Amino acid sequence: MSQIITGFGLGVWFGRLLAATLLGGQVFVHLFTGKIHRYNTLEQLAAVGPASLLITMLTASTIGMVFTIQVAREFLSLGAGSTVGGVLGLALTRELAPVFTAVVVAGRVGSAFAAELGTMRVTEQIDALYILKTDPIDYLVIPRVIACCLMLPILTIISIITGMSGGFLIATGLYGISQSVFIDSARNFLDVWDLSSAAIKAFCFGGLIAIIGCSWGLTTTGGAKGVGQSTTASVVTALLAIFVSDFFLSWLMFQGAGSAIMKGI
Repeated sequence: MSQIITGFGLGVWFGRLLAATLLGGQVFVHLFTGKIHRYNTLEQLAAVGPASLLITMLTASTIGMVFTIQVAREFLSLGAGSTVGGVLGLALTRELAPVFTAVVVAGRVGSAFAAELGTMRVTEQIDALYILKTDPIDYLVIPRVIACCLMLPILTIISIITGMSGGFLIATGLYGISQSVFIDSARNFLDVWDLSSAAIKAFCFGGLIAIIGCSWGLTTTGGAKGVGQSTTASVVTALLAIFVSDFFLSWLMFQGAGSAIMKGI
């Protein structure tokens, strides 16, 4: 069972998870003391951000429409149709947009990091960097971490806007909710902290995706088969890290009794 989930035995998986944790510490130190390669960073920014934009928007719009279908029909039966926009906004900003955007990026970008760096490892290109006195962390890892940490919050904000637009179309087109009612509801329910929490979560998720993908790539062994196993395991591990960290971030950010619904009514 453990091999189905991680691609390796649990002992090997925990060892590589520890290596990823150590890599995260090295990244933190190198960000302040090492050299940032601008060209590599710009290249990774383009790979993570613009290249992921279309699939992120498609995912967000679908989620917004599906969520609105499920919520609107129930709320209208309770006479609470005026709160649909606000509830959708809360769901997107606090959970759906950051998590689903991170999942999309983990599947698309995190796997690419693991495959690319894993191939470099098994073909001894990483060793060649050491011979050239180039630190792989500065040259390969830091640009990817910066790209994910900067681009994921932007993609998340775009996801929120796209998801709200999809929900707006469904609410007004299928369920006859007034446009002004939907927009006013979202405006009343949401505040600056909701958008800030989405950006903070996305920033953390981006760091996890990049570090896990790079770490699994750098610790790859076993040729082409090892590259495939590392790629699969990196995505599974990144998804687990996203879900677990999402719990702790939500617990820290939203303690106590909420007031958004009472404020919006």
